[in-house]
Amino acid sequence: MSLRIVDFADLTPTQRAEAAQVLAAAFADRPQAFEDPEAEVATFFEDEDRAAIAALEGDRVVGWIGRIDTYSHAWELHPLAVDPAFQRRGIGARLCRELEARVKAAGVLTLYLGTDDEFGGTSLFGADLFPDVAGRIAGVRETSGHPFAFYRKQGYEIVGLIPDANGPGKPDIFMAKRL
Repeated sequence: MSLRIVDFADLTPTQRAEAAQVLAAAFADRPQAFEDPEAEVATFFEDEDRAAIAALEGDRVVGWIGRIDTYSHAWELHPLAVDPAFQRRGIGARLCRELEARVKAAGVLTLYLGTDDEFGGTSLFGADLFPDVAGRIAGVRETSGHPFAFYRKQGYEIVGLIPDANGPGKPDIFMAKRL
């Protein structure tokens, strides 16, 4: 596979549409995450606090990752999407490494993300996380293909939880990595 990483700014209109299709496909099991994939992609061209890079196989977008400038020294990784037909080939890991290198070069110290569990992918799903929310972090485990396991392999660690963020027993899991 001859994968190229390019800035979103360099994408053609066709490739922008492909990026939206990749986002929709990658989150097909959670359509509420991105109700309008085209609008989400557009934010990375319209908002100066956002930027993204894409993975191209030939001229086709097969994955992409974005970042949002949120704090002076900590930025949010949002989102990471890889076409399901291309998953488990190292594309997501490569996009993470490239984004991390770019934001570190910009003086960012920490990259963080939120990864919701709305579908039962972790041991936190369905649980009443109060009291001792922080104590629940130590025992979290993947139960059904949740992205937190991927991010953990990339060196991110859980730094917090918002219980019931998406409804009863559906937390948002915050992860971060020092660059």
